[in-house]
Amino acid sequence: MLRLEVAMINPPKIFYSPAGIGRGRRQSNLPPGTPHPVDVHVGSRVRLRRTMLGMSQEKLGDAVGLTFQQIQKYERGANRIGSSRLYQFSHILGVPVAFFFDDMPNEALGKTPKSAISGMSDNDQSALDQDPMSRQETLELVRAYYRIQDPKVRKKLYELLRSMANLPDS
Repeated sequence: MLRLEVAMINPPKIFYSPAGIGRGRRQSNLPPGTPHPVDVHVGSRVRLRRTMLGMSQEKLGDAVGLTFQQIQKYERGANRIGSSRLYQFSHILGVPVAFFFDDMPNEALGKTPKSAISGMSDNDQSALDQDPMSRQETLELVRAYYRIQDPKVRKKLYELLRSMANLPDS
């Protein structure tokens, strides 16, 4: 009788998502009830694009069949946005899905400094206050820029602003 030896291979454990993302046991050092930085970032990008288009939370909610309160929760990162919903948002807001992940801060990528997660107090908002993309002035400037109908005039204004800011030609 022939006996086959079967070697048990222990496959390496592969983690497909950063700690704290997904269902099941909490794997991150975030206090309970604290939204994951990726959810906060994606939500802020939804808010950024929505406001750049001059769209209200209610109008975006109507377009996807949700209340404005649910849109608020998405934008704060309190609720996670599923992939199919993110796909809907990308079509409604006219951006690729990757837009929501652009400019991801290190904290969202799992490189959160221990000092930011050690206490139970609210997170420091100073980084958001310094972000020029979150200022009302920036949003109004972008809206005004895209209201310029003539593409040649828009291009000249773009070049003027770049030269005034001493930015190299692109």
